[in-house]
Amino acid sequence: MDYMSEMRLALFQPDIPGNVGAVLRTAACFGIPVDLIEPMGFPWDDRRVRRAAMDYGGLAEVVRHADWTAFAESLGGRRLVVLAARAAVALPDARFRADDVLLMGSESAGAPPFVHEAAGLRVRIPIRAGLRSLNLSVAAAIAVAEGLRQTGGWPG
Repeated sequence: MDYMSEMRLALFQPDIPGNVGAVLRTAACFGIPVDLIEPMGFPWDDRRVRRAAMDYGGLAEVVRHADWTAFAESLGGRRLVVLAARAAVALPDARFRADDVLLMGSESAGAPPFVHEAAGLRVRIPIRAGLRSLNLSVAAAIAVAEGLRQTGGWPG
């Protein structure tokens, strides 16, 4: 596949197959490869992943990593950008690079401290006071869209 952008999206130990499916659909549409960091909270062949991704799932480039160490070794000098509800840098103030790897933590636990420590940038999507967070797949799409906007990586 010919991906327009070098940007990647990573999911750290995702729990909900429907979210992974929705992320795969977004990734296929935007031409963004996806890294899945195991263990996942469901079997990979789960029918809910296929249902959420619809017929786009097979169009997304997916790399599965056995664990954090395997994923970290694959970064090859790319900057890791962790999306977190309490990060100091608001999305409108973040400056993305074309080869960033945007990482979303798991739905149940977020990203652990060692992942945050590995990040070159930690970003939050501002939402209304009193609300906890956006859905993971929605937040991933918002962050990827902003990264592509800033870097000129939108597909043709």
